[in-house]
Amino acid sequence: MAREQLVVLNALDLAKTQWYHFTAIVIAGMGFFTDAYDLFSISLVTKLLGRIYYHHEGAVKPGTLPPNVAAAVNGVAFCGTLAGQLFFGWLGDKMGRKKVYGMTLMLMVLCSLASGLSFGHDANGVMTTLCFFRFWLGFGIGGDYPLSATIMSEYANKKTRGAFIAAVFAMQGFGILAGGIVSLITSAAFDHAFPAPTYEQNAAASTVPQADYVWRIILMFGAIPAAMTYYSRMKMPETARYTALVAKNAKQAASDMAKVLQVEIEAEEEKIEEISETQFGLFTKQFARRHGLHLVGTAVCWFLLDIAYYSSNLFQKDIFSAIGWIPPAKTMNAVHEVYVVSRAQTLIALCGTVPGYWFTVALIDHIGRFAIQLMGFFFMTVFMFALAIPYHHWTLKANRIGFLVMYSLTFFFANFGPNATTFVVPAEIFPARLRSTCHGISAAAGKAGAMVGAFGFLYAAQSTDPAKTDAGYPPGIGVKNSLIVLGCINFFGMLFTLLVPESKGKSLEELSGENEEDSSSGNEASANRTVPI
Repeated sequence: MAREQLVVLNALDLAKTQWYHFTAIVIAGMGFFTDAYDLFSISLVTKLLGRIYYHHEGAVKPGTLPPNVAAAVNGVAFCGTLAGQLFFGWLGDKMGRKKVYGMTLMLMVLCSLASGLSFGHDANGVMTTLCFFRFWLGFGIGGDYPLSATIMSEYANKKTRGAFIAAVFAMQGFGILAGGIVSLITSAAFDHAFPAPTYEQNAAASTVPQADYVWRIILMFGAIPAAMTYYSRMKMPETARYTALVAKNAKQAASDMAKVLQVEIEAEEEKIEEISETQFGLFTKQFARRHGLHLVGTAVCWFLLDIAYYSSNLFQKDIFSAIGWIPPAKTMNAVHEVYVVSRAQTLIALCGTVPGYWFTVALIDHIGRFAIQLMGFFFMTVFMFALAIPYHHWTLKANRIGFLVMYSLTFFFANFGPNATTFVVPAEIFPARLRSTCHGISAAAGKAGAMVGAFGFLYAAQSTDPAKTDAGYPPGIGVKNSLIVLGCINFFGMLFTLLVPESKGKSLEELSGENEEDSSSGNEASANRTVPI
């Protein structure tokens, strides 16, 4: 049996779209801007790092990062993000969203700046420093996932909540574009100011000493937009749902939201006491019965999506080289190579990645989360198999543009699909006192999938012929078989989507069951009430 909704929460659910909604999107979205900027920009400078620190005299090709170093530089941020998602997700439910929110942003700003610093001039010192600060940068970014999603869901009205949360996530698209633009401007400026011959003309002179500043400037720039929103984050009031349902301070919740909504709101202390009697912890039978399958669904879908999403990035360099966007490394100098790689990846982001995010924002509250996620996984499955089964056909020169189109569509339907919905849904369907924790668990499962995708498939996609593998890698199953495996993973994503409920147009309390009278015995309710997270 449903009890009456708190007035303060009902006011939020029914509020018209106002300026504070858009302010919250920008403040919350800056964390994702920094996240995407960092993850995108490191891929733009890894080739430059190889040229600067792993150059070998007399080598036919420019230096590249050894496999173990490349894995560490790219993967250590994933490890930090996973840990941050679990820790800050839990802390956000314990201490409140606002208190923890400032910590994550400051950690991101400081570590973005520190990523451009290094102890010593040799390769080991530079890479160790970079990996250390990228881990803690990832830790801060990880905290932003559950906190930003939870804050936006708890501030939004129920009619356009999906679009608001998706818009926060879509700030990643702007972060990706900003990373590409900053990299293009920086590399073009240095290439013009310090001209150098190509590697095949003069190997030693092709990497000018000033090139060491290029990657540092690109990585450090990501701190600026995040730092600009710190003051605004600190001024945001705690969400009414946390204050009322978790901290049980109805008076403060009503006061905070009266200022935000600019209306008079009544504090209802008696209702708060009724609701608090039916709350339960994460490791209880009540949670397992009500939300156990939901948590399995959100976590597994995010895990499977990120395997496919992050492994797809591995094939970019092959595609760019095949269609002639990136000429052989030896025909460029070090700084110009950064420019060429940045241009190619920014075009892919502009054409395939960014539009998908905003299709989701526009349509999520009309066709629903479930339909978008199921459709996204379906088309990702179709395009993966369409790329894999006639793989030899796509490698022929006449068909390379077709391959690029199919590849871009895979990214489009990932973003107009599960990449957005796996972020939105966990912020809506769990109880207020566990919302941030459950989102953190789901997101951490996703990052575990990202690690499998980025590193497992780095080895799996190697040629079955030992003579054709990249330097330092053992033979794998080949690109074709890797694409078939990814198609199967996307198919399983469709199946696990069936465990996730539709949340369109419903209040958060209706979805989580917090407005329901507890039908269990008083003893069970009392026992579960005292169980900690």
